[in-house]
Amino acid sequence: MPDLSDIDLGRRARRLRVDTLVRLRWLAIAGQLAAVLGTYFGLRFNLPIGPCLLGIGVSAALNVALRLRLPRTHRLADRPAAALLAFDILQLSALLYLTGGIENPFVMLFLAPVMISAVSLPKRLTLALGVLTIACATGLTVEHMPLPWYDSLQLALPLLYRVSIWVALVLGVAFIGIYAVRVAEEARRLGDALTATELVLAREQHLTQLDGLAAAAAHELGTPLATIALVAAELRKQLAHDAAVKDDLGLLSQEIARCRTILGKLTSLSEELDGVFDRMKLSQLIEEVVEPQRHFGVEVKVRQEGDGPEPVCLRNPGIMYGLGNLVENAIDFARSEVRLVAKWSAQSVTVTIEDDGPGFSPDVLGHLGEPYVSTRFDRRAKSEEGSGLGLGLFIAKTLLERSGAAVNTTNSEPPSTGACIVIRWPREIFERGRAAAAPLTLKREEETGQAA
Repeated sequence: MPDLSDIDLGRRARRLRVDTLVRLRWLAIAGQLAAVLGTYFGLRFNLPIGPCLLGIGVSAALNVALRLRLPRTHRLADRPAAALLAFDILQLSALLYLTGGIENPFVMLFLAPVMISAVSLPKRLTLALGVLTIACATGLTVEHMPLPWYDSLQLALPLLYRVSIWVALVLGVAFIGIYAVRVAEEARRLGDALTATELVLAREQHLTQLDGLAAAAAHELGTPLATIALVAAELRKQLAHDAAVKDDLGLLSQEIARCRTILGKLTSLSEELDGVFDRMKLSQLIEEVVEPQRHFGVEVKVRQEGDGPEPVCLRNPGIMYGLGNLVENAIDFARSEVRLVAKWSAQSVTVTIEDDGPGFSPDVLGHLGEPYVSTRFDRRAKSEEGSGLGLGLFIAKTLLERSGAAVNTTNSEPPSTGACIVIRWPREIFERGRAAAAPLTLKREEETGQAA
């Protein structure tokens, strides 16, 4: 598997955009302004409207400054984004302090910045914002201005009730934060793994595309080469009396003929791949997958059996990489041997990979094939950096399933030991695409160009 440690698998694209935070803050400002003005002028409750409007104005000024200084598409680094969310928590705390503290129903808005951080920022920053939120809620429970209410009636909630609101808020912050972090982390891992799968598949397909590029280059070079040959032939006729020039032109004609031979080979490459390499029997596929793994001190046994003619498939980089990864994984954990059994019938094609190692432990068996599920601690320990994250198995499973296969991961039945992976295709899907493509031919030029 390629080293993905230096590859940015879309992490920058998941950073918070300035435009997103600005829009959310404008929405919050509109809600705060409506609540303050509606309470003061609509319900005619007494509250410090001047300081409240000042707090809302500071938030609006920050929004305007962000819009002027940064483009809409700018994505904030983690720390600046956390700082902006911390400002939102403190600004909300100030408004709540002026309007009843923990008794104010809008105290639930404390959950919004924590949730945004949980799905977008690292855990440590989310934890810091959660601690800040709890600290602000604690302060508002102890100290705050009276809740706006009718002048003739002063509303004072008991301490026990205020503590209950504080407990509910703390539990809400903790639960929503942890839940959002888990969901976002799973989504990030799945996104990284899918991106890694696309990178692997693209690398595997790169070599298979070279034959078409070579044939296309040969086709394009045919015309200028014919022109060069024609000019060389004419010069040879005109300068036949000059022995030195005649020898040079003879050498040029030989090199032109050599170039024609090379171009001819490039042109036939597409046909050769279609006839020999592009289509392969199941036995050839298995042998090509197993051959690179035969030199690691573990015996690889291959057995083939089936009804009717052997299946023939189109060369598929995804299938070859997926099977190769599973065989390599089996060799890593095998004690002495790995067994590959290829079976086919009129309806299906099945490849079974077994090893005689310790097998998979029950606690991870149900999660195998998911990205970043480690199996190194329950099988044989490996010291390679980045090994055992389960990403290779996920990529292999994804590529094989994309080819139409069903992948089942189990442990071998007693008395045998070790892991057992069964890959099964419907035969029709396995053999799909066998028809040979029309060969790309090199345009032939006039015989006058070959006279040289």
